[in-house]
Amino acid sequence: MHQDALDRIVGEWQEVRPDLNPSPLAVLGRLQRLADMVRRRVDTILKPYGLAWELLDVLGTLRRAGPPFRRTPTALYRACMLSSGAMTNRIDRLEGAGLVSRVPDPEDRRGILVGLTARGLEVVDEAIAAVWATQAQLGAGLTETEREHLSTLPRTLLLTLEGTESANAAP
Repeated sequence: MHQDALDRIVGEWQEVRPDLNPSPLAVLGRLQRLADMVRRRVDTILKPYGLAWELLDVLGTLRRAGPPFRRTPTALYRACMLSSGAMTNRIDRLEGAGLVSRVPDPEDRRGILVGLTARGLEVVDEAIAAVWATQAQLGAGLTETEREHLSTLPRTLLLTLEGTESANAAP
């Protein structure tokens, strides 16, 4: 089997610190490297749309809401797992690009909704299709069974870690 950079790094740690178990680095280091590589590729795909990964996340969250493609800012920052300040920044950027608009919430006179503009809907649909095509190409070297395993194992780890974070959150 071929070695990757993580195999070499783990081997070096085993030599200099045999008292430690570097196997978590092999798993999490690979996940981090893969995430970084995918993100760079996706950002390259998104550049012609004037987007980056974090902006597509907001547009995608609005798109998934279904017609009329609106959510409250609170629902957006929760769905995107962001602070309200970070979400406000992203909404401002997307609004400046003409991809979203803020409209009064008809169910709450004090509230607003953030919604996709017609241009925003067109851009998110095109960008998502391009991103998913690229992601399919990136995973093309795996069998269907390997893709299922690669999806299932990180899910298990995420559920464990998210449960730990929830349990440790301040009341």
